[in-house]
Amino acid sequence: MTGQSWGLLALYLAALLATVKPLGLYLTKIMEAPRWRPLARFEAAVFRMCGVEGEMGWRRYALAVLVFSVVGFLAVYALQRLQAWLPLNPQGFASVAPDSAFNTAVSFVTNTNWQGYGGESTMSYLTQMLGLAVQNFLSAATGIAVAFALIRGFARHSAQTIGNFWADLYRITAYLLLPLAFVLALVFVSQGVVQSFAAYQDVTTLETTAFDAPRLDPAGLPLLDAAGLPVTEPATTQTQTLPMGPMASQEAIKMLGTNGGGFLNANSAHPYANPNARTNFLEMLAIFLIPAALVYAFGRAVGDARQGWAVLAAMTVLFVGGAIAAMSFEQQGNPQFAALGVDQAASPLQAGGNLEGKETRFGIAASGLFATITTSASCGAVNAMHDSFTPLGGLVPMLMIQLGEVVFGGVGSGLYGMLLYALLAVFIAGLMIGRTPEYLGKKIESFDMKMVALGILVTPLLVLLGTALAVATGAGRAGIANPGAHGFSEVLYAFSSAANNNGSAFAGLGANTPFYNGALAVAMWFGRFAVIVPVLAVAGSLAAKKRLVQGPGTLPTHGPLFVGLLVGTVLLLGALTYVPALALGPAVEHLMLWAGH
Repeated sequence: MTGQSWGLLALYLAALLATVKPLGLYLTKIMEAPRWRPLARFEAAVFRMCGVEGEMGWRRYALAVLVFSVVGFLAVYALQRLQAWLPLNPQGFASVAPDSAFNTAVSFVTNTNWQGYGGESTMSYLTQMLGLAVQNFLSAATGIAVAFALIRGFARHSAQTIGNFWADLYRITAYLLLPLAFVLALVFVSQGVVQSFAAYQDVTTLETTAFDAPRLDPAGLPLLDAAGLPVTEPATTQTQTLPMGPMASQEAIKMLGTNGGGFLNANSAHPYANPNARTNFLEMLAIFLIPAALVYAFGRAVGDARQGWAVLAAMTVLFVGGAIAAMSFEQQGNPQFAALGVDQAASPLQAGGNLEGKETRFGIAASGLFATITTSASCGAVNAMHDSFTPLGGLVPMLMIQLGEVVFGGVGSGLYGMLLYALLAVFIAGLMIGRTPEYLGKKIESFDMKMVALGILVTPLLVLLGTALAVATGAGRAGIANPGAHGFSEVLYAFSSAANNNGSAFAGLGANTPFYNGALAVAMWFGRFAVIVPVLAVAGSLAAKKRLVQGPGTLPTHGPLFVGLLVGTVLLLGALTYVPALALGPAVEHLMLWAGH
């Protein structure tokens, strides 16, 4: 890595760690039902009006989460299907096709924000704001609420309740997400991010642009020649359409809520959404801001801040390893430049590394770091095209997703996912010494481990079965424009991203088809809620247990030994599950690249 890369990584970690404690303390207050006047009086009035009273057991809490998410899905689906007749549609966009609307509604409700469409050419301002941006808030708040419930499970003893979902949802949205998003949106506007309701602007360019346009069949898929390569035809244009719209407000919550869905098809690579290095750094910081603070809030809530720091240390070790790998692989560049006789010293592409698919205003270091951050969290926002990364550079973000997005992870989902791994780690340690496993004074029993196994294994099952189905069927293979190992990587990345609720893509896959819209929607839905329900079951089980007194045989869970055990558990499970699939994709492509094929 270059000195610039080391400096950027160090600056980012310093800025992130400086926010952990103050925001974590604030989150603890929200979780404990704050009594801030006059907000408490207003809150009480809202709760009375909505019939919110008392706390819930884990089954009622889970049912509330599911019902709320189904209602959100129906609302977003209806907005898309009716947008042609609704206001705030200055471009006159038609209603979204049923399969695409279904996929998008599932995507935003599950905090995935997978987008098989171009935002600026498909969604009206009303759909963007009332449908997608609102779900950015609500799906993020749902994830944090589930994390709150699990934290209460550890913190309470002999209790039958884990909180009230509706109260948690309100407090997280009103006291955390809305204020942070409002401030960040104003900062983005000050830096040049677009925020308006003006219609799109058509302008004439100074030069005629020539390009090769892919030929599409009636279904909108690229036509392929006999060799399996896309068929193109020459095209020119001298006009350009400049998108307008309420971007800054959506940009803020998409980062803070680790949603990732972009107003624009190019997402955070577009200069209207991410104009300069300052906004790029703020976007990276916003992605990890709440997930990191939640870990500290967990330590405070269970009465031992060291527990939170230990989990945070494990996350940081995994993240730093991934960031160093991604930036290093991208800075190595493409070895085929030398084979073509390119003067490496004179070539900025080879001298600086792999710049393909990256914005020059960010460069390789910031692009590699952004890719690692957005896939360590379940965010999915991108400032570079992962499809253009080197094989091993693209493997890193794919693997970070496949680890379950517990390396900081999404807001709420990262913490409760990592705590499942923590329970698994202490269970493995208990088996080694023949002792009943304990974590934070709670005995880990058969029911708990069944729920932990379900929560951890459901996403690999969805990823591998979905990928196998896609490459084994004609409908799945029809969307692959790049044959061979890279095409397989694109499919594997798509299902990894969907099932783990990330939303980013390799971007070379024609996924806006009935097959992929349906298959990825199934992966997103079960990847979200087939994890949340077991997490809430664990929370209810732990809350009902008495706290045990720690003895000399209790495994300390706040020191370097436990951090190493936790990191090893995450890596071991990820390696055993995905290494065969990764060998067929990025690993093969890397060997082919360096062999000159």
